[in-house]
Amino acid sequence: MLLRSSTAADTITPNQSLVDGMTLVSTAQSFELGFFSPGDSNSRYLGIWYKKFPNTIVWVANREKPITDRYGVLSIDSDGYLILLDQTKRTIWSSISSRLPKNPVAQLLESGNFVLRDASDVNSENYLWQSFDFPCDTTLPGMKMGWNLKTGQDWYVTSWRNASDPSPGDFTYRIDKVGLPQIVLRKGSEKKYRTGPWNGLRFSGTAVMTNQAFKTSFVYNEDEAYYLYELKDNLSITRLTLNELGSINRFVLSESSTEWAIMYTVQNDLCDNYGHCGANGFCRIGNTPICECLDGFVPKSQNEWEFLNWTSGCIRSTPLDCQKEKGL
Repeated sequence: MLLRSSTAADTITPNQSLVDGMTLVSTAQSFELGFFSPGDSNSRYLGIWYKKFPNTIVWVANREKPITDRYGVLSIDSDGYLILLDQTKRTIWSSISSRLPKNPVAQLLESGNFVLRDASDVNSENYLWQSFDFPCDTTLPGMKMGWNLKTGQDWYVTSWRNASDPSPGDFTYRIDKVGLPQIVLRKGSEKKYRTGPWNGLRFSGTAVMTNQAFKTSFVYNEDEAYYLYELKDNLSITRLTLNELGSINRFVLSESSTEWAIMYTVQNDLCDNYGHCGANGFCRIGNTPICECLDGFVPKSQNEWEFLNWTSGCIRSTPLDCQKEKGL
């Protein structure tokens, strides 16, 4: 049976299917789930977006495996899993769960979370699968970023390849498990930015700021280590998005607004870029040029520094003379 309405249904049952052109809508009309084509692409993806802002995609199911036609079908299979099929009945995407429900339903929640659960159990601790466990390029209020230390579940965001291709891009933003927990932006394996460790109130390397939109928290125990933010009230909504250029932007939309505004960008300036001045260099955003060498050091490549390329860093102006007879 096909769903008849996109305005009343927020749930799929085992005897229903969601086809291209139909959508699920959360109870208060905040989020919508359905098929879309990003940018200039003709490929089809199953995703979630804001009902009022259909071009603001917050989650994509099949980001690495697009459908090439408009005959995609989402349903719950005989084993109780969510399954996305193309016209040839080929499996494009499916949910992963270690438990099977007796009476499964899939529901798009008002939080933007798409969940698979037992029809009689609404306890979030018992969800069999949820989209919040598999972020794409955006985190929403209540979505964790970090690690489940028991199961190995890793919650982190990955940029899109470009505006027309939601497949994983070059940038990731995730909790680093080495040392004290901090969030690190990487391009491939290269560190580009880090927040500094959590100090109990905030990440120590981030700017001190107050806001009326959301509050943050960090949980660190034997089971989990994660960061999340939650709305303070219903007067505004917010999201954190990592774009394809590696910029991490906090967007906010007040109750009276019709357009998203950038509340802040995590990387405030060039000096926030990890190792921007190279080895033995330091950055001062008010200086010209912004990079300097530590006392006793000079640019490794004066020519590169003259062209404002500081990545080679600095070397000692006078080599160390640590002969054995002169040591302690």
